[in-house]
Amino acid sequence: MKSKVQFLMVLMMGVVLGGALTITDGVLAERDAAEANGLPLSELRTLAEVFGRVKKDYVEEVEDKVLLESAIRGMLADLDPHSAYLDQESFKELQVGTSGEFGGLGIEVGMEDGFVKVVSPIDDTPAERAGVKAGDLIIRLDDEPVKGKTLSDAVDIMRGKPGTDITLTIVREGEDKPLKITITRDVIKVKSVKNRLLEDGFGYLRITQFQAKTGDYLAEAIAAVREESKTELKGLVLDLRNNPGGVLNAAVAVSDAFLSQGLIVYTEGREDSSRMSFNATPGDITGGVPVVVLVNQGSASASEIVAGALQDHHRALIVGSQTFGKGSVQTILPLPNGNAVKLTTARYFTPSGRSIQAEGITPDIKLESLKVAENAKPEVKPLKEADLSGHLLKKANEAAGTEESASPEAEVKETNGTDLATKDYHLYEALNLLKGIAFSQKLKNGN
Repeated sequence: MKSKVQFLMVLMMGVVLGGALTITDGVLAERDAAEANGLPLSELRTLAEVFGRVKKDYVEEVEDKVLLESAIRGMLADLDPHSAYLDQESFKELQVGTSGEFGGLGIEVGMEDGFVKVVSPIDDTPAERAGVKAGDLIIRLDDEPVKGKTLSDAVDIMRGKPGTDITLTIVREGEDKPLKITITRDVIKVKSVKNRLLEDGFGYLRITQFQAKTGDYLAEAIAAVREESKTELKGLVLDLRNNPGGVLNAAVAVSDAFLSQGLIVYTEGREDSSRMSFNATPGDITGGVPVVVLVNQGSASASEIVAGALQDHHRALIVGSQTFGKGSVQTILPLPNGNAVKLTTARYFTPSGRSIQAEGITPDIKLESLKVAENAKPEVKPLKEADLSGHLLKKANEAAGTEESASPEAEVKETNGTDLATKDYHLYEALNLLKGIAFSQKLKNGN
């Protein structure tokens, strides 16, 4: 390997210095050996030639370090949307992000057709409050076009001092023209797990992002919901909507909380170190209560691992819309200079062997994206015999001196702003499904 590098450096130096080289028999032998071992000498020589031309002829002088790092960034960026070269600052921010506190707007992003695509806004962040939605394409950052920038460049622009503003120009499906949304930057503190009671006996668990301690936080949230409920816990809604993913081990820990045995997820890659499998440990901390998992197009990566595992084991009902479809694993490879490479090293598979890469998880029950508006017009009730003036039962009641009481179905009720259906229609449907499953289990157990 050392001889290959030496030979390559001879080629590069010759081109960079612009001088003629006399290749000795020894160097020729090294070249032949390198080609036999699969080293792409022709392509590497092209790289060296381009490097030399830029260094010699570019309108302004550019440092060798800048040129070489740009070459590395380009090489990784062309592999897939998730591989990247991380400088020391980006590497540090990535480490901080997985711990739950970082600066910025509060959106998980990727690249699509040269534009920044929002995978999902993070709960309780400036972006979420400003109305940014999963699937939005960001085409301008203030006055700067996104086209032509790398994802790292775009992210660097979106980051900034807390309290400062940035205007995103967004293309959104269903909108006739681009939207302009101004967001004030802030320090993003992500609470990984939230919980509350929907109704007595029915709990709600919301995971916003998979961080290092999410498994522990989930166990605490389940215990809190159980303690708050006046009756025995009958079911749980696990909300993974707009959850962009995070730490793989956290996804395994969350899945394990609901499973007592069996495979959770496995990964496959070219290297032995990238081939792993994760299994559940004995004990379901929920006590086996029914679970409904809510997902949408903003549910990605670790969220899809959890949804896929619980779906394959028939442990939960998956409800919502098709998920994002990020089924690849990234490994962070630190470098001696303090920088790092984020490299896609494997694909992950659900217990039944499904790869969700670019496919996503298909819900058991699909729900369209809709919202129940407040003060919506009441549904027109179909005409029945009982609605006709002078129907037989009415005459009989009148003859008996009694009045017909209005049935509950005949009453017109306007949607109240506090109703769950108005605030979150998908969660409302999930709760109804959960009640049905719990009732079915009760009948099955003869209670």
